[in-house]
Amino acid sequence: MTIFKKSIITLGAAVVIFSSVFIISVFAFMDSLYYDTNMASLANTARTLKNAIGSEHLTEIFLNDTGVYPVSAVLPLGVNDAYRLTLIAPSGYVMWDSHLTERLVNHIDREEVIAALDGREGGSRRESISTGMRRLYYALPVFDDYNNSIGAFRLSVSIPGFLTRISTIIISFTVFTCLFIVFAFWAIVMYSRSLSSSIGRLVNIAKSSAPLLSGAPLSSGAVTGDSVSHEFLSLEKTLSAMNKELNLRFEEAKSEGNRLEAILNGMSEAVFAADSSLKLRLVNPKARQLFNLSDSKISDLTLLEATRSTELVETAKKAILDGTPFETELTFHSGLGGSAGSSGRSAEQHFQIFASPLAAINAADNSKAEGVVLVMQEVTRLVKLERIRRDFVANVSHELRTPIQIIKGFSETLIDDFKAKPSLNNADKEQAEHFIEIIHKNAGIMENLTNDLLILSSLENNSVNTRDMEVCSIAPLISEAVSAVEVQADKKNINIIKICPEDLNGKLYSSFIVQALINLLDNGIKYSPPDSKIWIEVKLDNDDLLFEVRDNGIGIPSNQIERIFERFYRVDRTAANKTAWETGGTGLGLSIVRHIALLHKGSAEAESRAGEGSVFRIRVPNHSH
Repeated sequence: MTIFKKSIITLGAAVVIFSSVFIISVFAFMDSLYYDTNMASLANTARTLKNAIGSEHLTEIFLNDTGVYPVSAVLPLGVNDAYRLTLIAPSGYVMWDSHLTERLVNHIDREEVIAALDGREGGSRRESISTGMRRLYYALPVFDDYNNSIGAFRLSVSIPGFLTRISTIIISFTVFTCLFIVFAFWAIVMYSRSLSSSIGRLVNIAKSSAPLLSGAPLSSGAVTGDSVSHEFLSLEKTLSAMNKELNLRFEEAKSEGNRLEAILNGMSEAVFAADSSLKLRLVNPKARQLFNLSDSKISDLTLLEATRSTELVETAKKAILDGTPFETELTFHSGLGGSAGSSGRSAEQHFQIFASPLAAINAADNSKAEGVVLVMQEVTRLVKLERIRRDFVANVSHELRTPIQIIKGFSETLIDDFKAKPSLNNADKEQAEHFIEIIHKNAGIMENLTNDLLILSSLENNSVNTRDMEVCSIAPLISEAVSAVEVQADKKNINIIKICPEDLNGKLYSSFIVQALINLLDNGIKYSPPDSKIWIEVKLDNDDLLFEVRDNGIGIPSNQIERIFERFYRVDRTAANKTAWETGGTGLGLSIVRHIALLHKGSAEAESRAGEGSVFRIRVPNHSH
């Protein structure tokens, strides 16, 4: 039983007492108001009657007291018999009464008479001794010519009591009062139950939300005993535990916030946090320094106002709309300040941008993030080093190309000369030819290497214009690639099977696609046994063009699949390395394939097992429609 149910009798008794006191007070007030209203009416009637009789006439009656006055001599005709008029001398002696003729008792002690003989108006309410009825009395003073009070002009009327007057409605009023009390009692009971149920639910919710409930001490001011309900004690204990837990969580959050702030302040990367409208919420010191925001109030700025970069804004919007993190590279141009002098030179700053959306916490639809975090890592030095490396590769390749061609040309000349000179004995001639062939073969390898390096350099330097892409038929490209390696395939009696729809088209850099397919076919021929087959197939895979080259060669160990597209990387197998050297491999073929796939916004994939052959795929978006 809750505290509310225990107090239901007390509350009911309080309602009854309050209702009774209220009703008695109302009756008392109405009774007083009833008599006051009648007294005021009697006073007005007395004044009116006195004026009707006339002050001179009354003065004459009091000054010539004979003791015998007929009614008509005093009262005017037409006065209601319900009213009783009495003339009282200064001694209290009743000179005349409209209703009685026998001698009356002295009225000197009557309240209204005392007031009238004193020159004032007065009224009272009492049982009449003469008539034995409850009456209202009102007395007016009668003055002589010298304004001295010479008697009292008293008018009275008999009225029923207040309860008698309202007796016709007392039963219905009592019934209404009882119904009101019953309704009030019922309302209290219902409210008590509702409040008790609400307290119970509140306790249950608090218990389920307070992990420290079982060990939570009562507060020092807690009251124990039967006077306090178990629910309140339980709720107090629960709230105390919740308060302790919240304080602990607050301290942990504060400590975590301090750690986060220390981490952000110590980061060499610039960090921005913004809401879905790109209003800034957090900026670390590196970002302030980078964009000169040291004196700015961050909460007043948007990402565009702070960075002046539309590219960065578009990156943030993409992360919010897509709801997935991604990274990109952006280049900023900043003035060199004093070092630039008046020339207005600017330096390029390259950044790796990591954009991560902040998932909505309370939103039912999480398709749109409630904010975004941008981390800007400066890679200017790495970009410069990569540019230097690419320039070095290109320059070295160009510088090596001419002497290699010279060595190769002279080695061919020497071979022809030795073959044309019969004077040399066969042993010397064969040895010389062997040495010169080695020189010629290695010169060819170096030539292939420089050619591949030049191709890689052009791909990495983005020297290809996207306007060079053209919609072309795929089948002729496949035929061109197969024709380029037919001689090598015929030497090993390898059959190349082409699978490509004649009506398949794609928007491609046709020459680069042919180069990539040649590299894949060349690899397949090198590492496949004689009298085997190689399949080259092109097909549509959803919205992508998929180029696939399969062979039955020596295969690639699974632990090295991820590295085969690196430049100069060779599978760590003696037979494979020997095969590559004998066939003039450079170790750059697959790296070129990957760069060509990236040039088309696609990817290069490999699938292989040692001894079971390999499958190489080039997947590029189909822009032909």
